[in-house]
Amino acid sequence: MNFQQSSKSLKMLLMLIAIMLVLAACGGQSNEPAPADPPAETETNTNANGNAANDTTGAADADTTEYPIVIKHALGEATLESKPERIVTIQWANHDVALAMGVVPVGFSAANFGVQDDSGLLPWTKEKLDELGVTDPNVFMDTDGLDFEAINDANPDVILAAYSGISAEDYETLSQIAPTVAYPVSPWTTTWREQVQLNAAGMGMAEEGDQLIKETEEMLQEKLADYPQLDGKKVVWVNFSADDLSKLHIYTPVDSRVAFLQELGLEIPESISAQITDPTAYSLQLSAENAENLFDADLIVGYGNAALLETLQADSLLGKIPAIEKGAVAFIDSDSPLVAAGTPNPLSIAYTIDEYLEMLGEAINKSNE
Repeated sequence: MNFQQSSKSLKMLLMLIAIMLVLAACGGQSNEPAPADPPAETETNTNANGNAANDTTGAADADTTEYPIVIKHALGEATLESKPERIVTIQWANHDVALAMGVVPVGFSAANFGVQDDSGLLPWTKEKLDELGVTDPNVFMDTDGLDFEAINDANPDVILAAYSGISAEDYETLSQIAPTVAYPVSPWTTTWREQVQLNAAGMGMAEEGDQLIKETEEMLQEKLADYPQLDGKKVVWVNFSADDLSKLHIYTPVDSRVAFLQELGLEIPESISAQITDPTAYSLQLSAENAENLFDADLIVGYGNAALLETLQADSLLGKIPAIEKGAVAFIDSDSPLVAAGTPNPLSIAYTIDEYLEMLGEAINKSNE
């Protein structure tokens, strides 16, 4: 073999070795992508001002909710294609349900009564926000009407209005912004349980909502054990006006205030039930000339103070109502947080139940004297 032939053979051998090395290296590689980082244990829901609170739903792989979810209500239905991350609530107390479940709405309506400052926050709302580390919530100052622009600017994935009085027109506008969950039957008649069930469903947290209801029920039963005198007593919620004693504004059993009183063991007199002609209406109006319809009440609840009670007791018609005559009246003063707790939700119940039961118990005791 001459030098030229030897050189060619050597080059051929080196090329074969190089090809074998490349093939060996390729054989040790995989076409599968590298594994991603594991999912975080909790999700974070931030409000429009950057405050954050941990979502209490737990690990992502523990959520067995199947989407889409369709939530039916009185004004239509809301369809959720995936779990909402940005929650907006409007009108009364719906934000308290979200907060009770550890979720901070990216925007919510200011409370329109019972607030002691210009924050728009009731004390139990403020307490929960502090607990969740939220110092600058996005509060819609919409007590004179919904602020659709502010709601839209919050960029919600869902709008919760389970306890509200929104109209069909309001609902149409809101639904153009995001899926909207309205009341189950009629305006302002949603019970606290229904508030939790609908709003929890709207957050993709139905199971957590059921747990919140269970915990609230257990707490109520424990508190009620100290007030056996309430059980079976007759109650009427009446709003009197010292400026016009000729009219009696009465809440019906479909109103959440009265429904909650029934949950505490109290009952509605037949004399009042017989006056209800619209089973979906949350109130009815009677003339003071029909004051005898209140004669069967062991207890009267309403908004007012000691001065109003004195005025009623001095009235020739209303002063003859036995509960008023005896002072068996639980009037909630406008300066007390209880003025807003009459429309209950899990946060307000937990915050006010001791004071509320004490007030009702003392009034019933006067009825028994």
